[in-house]
Amino acid sequence: MKEAGTVAKTFVGGGRMRFALPAGGTEPIGARIITLPEDQSRATKRDTHSGFVAYVPPGSVNRGKALVTTGGGGKTVACTTCHGDALQGLGSIPHLVGLHPIYVARQLYSFKDGNRHGLEAAVMKKPVEKLTDADIIAIAAYIGTQK
Repeated sequence: MKEAGTVAKTFVGGGRMRFALPAGGTEPIGARIITLPEDQSRATKRDTHSGFVAYVPPGSVNRGKALVTTGGGGKTVACTTCHGDALQGLGSIPHLVGLHPIYVARQLYSFKDGNRHGLEAAVMKKPVEKLTDADIIAIAAYIGTQK
């Protein structure tokens, strides 16, 4: 996980994986999480040890920590309330540690947009209702730093 104001210009290639443009160049990260392989050649060969880096906007990790651990002053409910102090899950509540930030962001958007159904969706309705896109990225960024 790296915070960065600019990232490599990218394209979506085979396997719907994002790669840096061969011509190079950078662009502002904006309100995005960009994941790139550490070694594009190994990643295209599906080497499971090639490694990836998730880039997030500057300040996201600290903002996310406040939202995850305290609820951000009423913006949401502290994730630690249900997922445990170490975010390793409690009973049937799933763990958050070790999850990729893009996965976390997608799940939060699915809860917020009402695309997720079932008991988990009902429980998550209140925590996500006031979250902005920047909040979701920040939460995902912080969780992505937790091992």
